[in-house]
Amino acid sequence: LENIYRHIENGMKPFAAAILGAREIGFTIISMTLSLVAVFIPVLFMGGVVGRVFREFAVTISIAILVSGFVSLTLTPMLCARVLKPVDHHKKPNAFFRVTEAMFEAWLDGYRRSLDFVLRHRPFMLGVTFATLFASVALYIAIPKGFFPTEDTGFITGTVEAATDTSFEAMVERQKRVADAVREDPNVAYLVSTAGATGISRTTNTGRLFVALKPRAERTKSATQIIQDLRKRMAVIPGVNVFFQPVQNINIGGVASKSQYQYTLQSSDTAALYAAAPALLDRLAELSGLRDVTSDLQISNPQLTIDLDKDKAAALGITEAQLRDALYTQFGTRQVATLYTSTNQYAIIAEVQPRFQRDANDLSKVYLRTSKGGVVPLESVAEIRRTVGPLQIAHQQQQPSVTISFNLTPGTSLGQAVEQIRAAEQASNLPASVYSGFQGTAQVFQDSLSNQPLLILAAVVVIYIVLGILYESFIHPLTILSGLPSAGIGAILTLMIFDMELSVIAIIGIVMLVGIVKKNAIMMIDFALGRRREGVDAQDAIREACLMRFRPIMMTTLAAIFGVLPIALGAGAGSELRQPLGIAVVGGLLVSQLLTLYITPVIYLYLDRFDRIVTRAVSGGEDPQPAPPPAPAE
Repeated sequence: LENIYRHIENGMKPFAAAILGAREIGFTIISMTLSLVAVFIPVLFMGGVVGRVFREFAVTISIAILVSGFVSLTLTPMLCARVLKPVDHHKKPNAFFRVTEAMFEAWLDGYRRSLDFVLRHRPFMLGVTFATLFASVALYIAIPKGFFPTEDTGFITGTVEAATDTSFEAMVERQKRVADAVREDPNVAYLVSTAGATGISRTTNTGRLFVALKPRAERTKSATQIIQDLRKRMAVIPGVNVFFQPVQNINIGGVASKSQYQYTLQSSDTAALYAAAPALLDRLAELSGLRDVTSDLQISNPQLTIDLDKDKAAALGITEAQLRDALYTQFGTRQVATLYTSTNQYAIIAEVQPRFQRDANDLSKVYLRTSKGGVVPLESVAEIRRTVGPLQIAHQQQQPSVTISFNLTPGTSLGQAVEQIRAAEQASNLPASVYSGFQGTAQVFQDSLSNQPLLILAAVVVIYIVLGILYESFIHPLTILSGLPSAGIGAILTLMIFDMELSVIAIIGIVMLVGIVKKNAIMMIDFALGRRREGVDAQDAIREACLMRFRPIMMTTLAAIFGVLPIALGAGAGSELRQPLGIAVVGGLLVSQLLTLYITPVIYLYLDRFDRIVTRAVSGGEDPQPAPPPAPAE
């Protein structure tokens, strides 16, 4: 559109301007479209959970870009030929046009003078280019890394835990006190409270809360801030520990736990496992970056151990099966029959009266039948000991396991927490028979962390290959890609300024930047190569290209910034998940826009000189005119 209108301003008819303008930038549009689609090719082939999450995103964006490129080559020139009118230079423009045009001319004049200065001091700008490369790597190493940002979905879950010897009746009373305290928070709309066995635990000493918050517009605090307030309310309730976490739209595997992240110990040796887990739990609880550190290990549950004296039992003709049956009849739920009616059926349970099931001393009332038909008390053939043991035995991968769950303190990233936990694990000297590892979100984060640099590198390599094919050159794609480090600096610096982590969402934003930023260089290089085919000197060609393409470069960049700005501002429900992408794109565009306008022409001149040196060496000392890529077919 800008190129066509420029020809109309120079006096051409709209129809002729549309044909010429589309012909001039047709190859540019093809280059930008294909290279932008190429950015998402690595995303399409990403494995694991992250690949599944973003595959639809990559497909949608790629199809939209291809359709946009097709429209730019077909519909846009036709509409320009029909809608645009010849410019009447004798007609006085309105005040708005005069003001904006004067501002742009002043802007362009400032860029012209600064560009001439940079072209006269090319070594300085070359140093800036290498500095941006090293700075982008240093910032990537320095920025805290996370997985998915915590969303405010308007819902909170809570797990209530009491002592292992707490009865169900006592747990119900404590659960009511916790629920009443949560209801007192003015940000809570309603809640659902359950006591006893839940999806997290099958024991009677636990409870579960599902808290629905008021709509975001009706409350001044986020879900994370409300959780902070609820923790203070729970601290004054005796006999229970309450763990809260916000409900997330994206949940990745792991076991159901009291906190958001999990770290699991496994071993076939339960003695070693139950000894190592509490020691490591104490170390993790001392870490500054973690809070709500707890585990599913409850080994202080009161138990009765019955040791059968096999010699005495054999002498009386009593077997272990008889002992188990007798205990099951008294303390279990033995179904002996089923009663059928016309509308329902009922299980008939044989058991002793409940008053004989409440005390361990009632075991003395259990009698076993001997082989001679007599009965003897249980105590005469067995020893009854009071012990403690696990309330339940959790398993993962068919092995006994202990899962330590934790949340992060404000200002701590998941990457920093993983490093702290690994250091604590090293200091704990876990037995060789105990295996450890992260589960769920923390595990997927570890896997994705090593793939993030590879994803960005793959995107750059794919773009280089596509541009190399389009331009039939090894040199010009390097010129186009030279501004990418500046985009990385802008994206990471902006994330750090707004105290955000480098999450997977932000990485996708940086991958998008790789495709967006290079379009500025493509517009410059295509125009410069066209002028070189006309015999213009390299420096004059790239200078003219920078000045001539300045307006469309600013138009497309500002359009991209304003398009992403609502995402960066965090408008709408669940905006916390999308905001890092917008922040990264806006910051990267602002910084890269400032630097690539100077980096690209300088790199172009250096690589053009390098190309001529190589060509001279290959051709045996001759210095032929550099051969730019062929013009697109008309």
